[in-house]
Parts: sequence; C-alpha cells; structure tokens
Amino acid sequence: MISSEPTRFVHRRSARATVAAATLVAATVPLGAGSAVAGATVPGTAGWGTSHPASFYGLRQASTPTVRGIDVSHYQGWINWPAVRRSGVQFTYIKATEGIRLRDPRFSQNYLGAYRAGVIRGAYHYARPNRSGGVRQADHLVNNGGAWSRDNRTLPAMLDLEGGGRACYGLGRGAMVRWIAAFLNRYHARTGRWAMIYTTRSWWIHCTGNYTGFTARHRLMLARYSSSPGTPPGGWRAFTIWQHTAKGRVPGIAGDVDRDLFNGSRRWLIAIANNTR
Repeated sequence: MISSEPTRFVHRRSARATVAAATLVAATVPLGAGSAVAGATVPGTAGWGTSHPASFYGLRQASTPTVRGIDVSHYQGWINWPAVRRSGVQFTYIKATEGIRLRDPRFSQNYLGAYRAGVIRGAYHYARPNRSGGVRQADHLVNNGGAWSRDNRTLPAMLDLEGGGRACYGLGRGAMVRWIAAFLNRYHARTGRWAMIYTTRSWWIHCTGNYTGFTARHRLMLARYSSSPGTPPGGWRAFTIWQHTAKGRVPGIAGDVDRDLFNGSRRWLIAIANNTR
C-alpha cells in the first residue's frame, strides 16, 4: 500500500521483527472521549460475542492459494481493467482515502472500471492516527466511496495500518488499539460490515503489542514480501489475503503493482463480498 506523502513507511519483513509482543488487556475498555461511537468498546473477551468458525478466517491456510489480486492507487496511473481481468486478476483493493482530507484522485475511475470488468473490488483507507480520531477517518472513507453494497463484486473496506515508523504516529499501544477500534466500530455502524485489516507482522507487534482482540470479526490482509506468508500476528489463524510482492507486473498497468493472493476460491471470495460467509 502507498501513502500519498513522501515519508512512506517501508514494509519490514516479519523475520526482522525483534520487538517482544506485550500482552494488552483484552477485557472491554471504554474508548476515549471524542474518538468513540457512543457506547462503543474495544473488542476483547467481554461483549464481543462468540468467535466465528474457522471458515471466517479465509479457511485454514491453503497450501497454494491461487486466486490472484492486486491493490492500486493513483500511482498506477490509468488502468486498463478489462486487460487486468483477462490476465487472471480476480480481485482488487483500491485506495479511496487517507487521513481526514485526502481522496485518491483516481478512485472513482478505478472503482467503476474494476466493477465493469468483473474484478471484485474493495476500497481502502490509509490510516493517519496522528491526524484525527478513528471515527472521523472512518466517516471520511464512507463519505467518499468506501461504503458497501451487496452486488457480488464489492468487498468490505480495508483499514491500511503500516505507517508512523517506530514512533507509531506518536501513539502508545493502548491508544493505538483504541484508535483502531473506533475506526472499525464506526465503519460497521455506517455500513453494517466489519472492515478488513491490512498490516505487517512487525507493525502489529510493535504498535499494538500484538493485540488479539480483533480476530473475531476482522479478516487479515497480511503484507509479507517473501516466499511464504509466515505466522500471522494478533492471534489470526491464517491470512485471508496475502500481499506477497510490490514488484509484480500485470497486463493493463504500466509499472509495478502490489500483488495479492486470496486464501480460498473465487466462490468463497464472492461469499465474503455478499456477507454470506
């Protein structure tokens, strides 16, 4: 994933993660004033309901995931979506928003173009927790195209968590977990769907203390540029989507593009889009 600002955080391979995973309190914790949906809580062992079955997590990890996808932003320029689909790409996440003001200038063209070409699409928001509370950023996403519709081709939105460097946007681990929860709860309140989370193992461990309270309702898109996805962070049993390289070439797109694999079949992917699995 790409931020529109020059100080982009570079993905770190999980093998380099040396930060010990601190255990945060998983019990229900009130969100801070001014950053919460009324009555919302940080999901944990209390008030979170029963966990979804193993199938929710994108199956147990497939031995060889084969459903191919990409994620794009305006950095890819004009995209020939029919050519992308003919090349075998079946899904995409498209940058919609960042922070509290930015809207990707090519989002509308990409979102409609992917849909018309038969590529299952979803919107993503590049988080800037130092700019505002999670509620405001979730509203920015939903108000600018990141909502959801049951049309066989629209996935729930994704929250992109990777920036802020070692300082984690200046937030401590508890504050970061509360920020993420505020965003996710607000998105659900506005759309009826639980957003996917995109992150690296090292970022999640360092910036949240390897918090495990989001696995029950939020699927994981794991970024790891390696020959295997490795062990997911945060208690997820397996990835749902694995971003395995940022240097792939795809017909219909000039230059490199992030390439992804879905941990299941196209039928399963459509079921997730339709909120039936």
